[in-house]
Amino acid sequence: GTADGQFEHTPEPTEENCRSVCEKIISAQADVGFVQDPDADRLAIIDNQGKYIGEELTLALCVDHILPNRPGPVVVNGSTSRVTADIAQKHGCPFSRSYVGEANVVAHMREVRAVIGGEGNGGLIDPQVGWVRDSFLAMAYVLEHLAQTEQALSEWVAQLPSYTIIKDKIECSAEAVPVAATALKNAFSDAKVKEGDGLRLDWEKSWVQVRASNTEPIMRIIAEAPDKPAAEELIQRAKNAIVASLK
Repeated sequence: GTADGQFEHTPEPTEENCRSVCEKIISAQADVGFVQDPDADRLAIIDNQGKYIGEELTLALCVDHILPNRPGPVVVNGSTSRVTADIAQKHGCPFSRSYVGEANVVAHMREVRAVIGGEGNGGLIDPQVGWVRDSFLAMAYVLEHLAQTEQALSEWVAQLPSYTIIKDKIECSAEAVPVAATALKNAFSDAKVKEGDGLRLDWEKSWVQVRASNTEPIMRIIAEAPDKPAAEELIQRAKNAIVASLK
């Protein structure tokens, strides 16, 4: 592209939009690649093999780097990958979830005196630096870890718990949301249920969160599981339950 203020694609650090950067990492034999969104609160990372490891692992990597030397509570929102919870547990640190939204994460971080927190879109929040998501700080922590350990990023990522997270949506009017929520709880009767910020259904290694949009007649569905087929199955089961409830 050219420096004319026009993006060749939607200015989001998604895997599709980062393909050219992944290729550049390989050709340049770089150790790591970073891709931000325009206001620098989101950060996607590309490893030394040119593999897009995404935004969900940005926070996880930073937490894994920080907690050994600065242990304490960790806070993320209800839509963030379970991998950060696993890392907090590995380091023996308390972990909790807030409602979605930077302001909600920050409020809960203040409440529990968290040492680190953020959201799964690559948004790291460190109270020692500021109460906002900071992708530059996330880059600094990842680079610091690579320099201190002399470990390849791909090797570091391989040591983390592996999950697949899938996001989808389905049409649903505001009036139908309560009925849909009841149908979901019935369809997933073996799950641990948490309500408030939408509906979250938890199992030992997987979860589903369903939230109604405030601006559109849709419900957003997020599912995470140890592998892609299991996550896709959770998404489909959730959509089937919602569709059946609307008939």
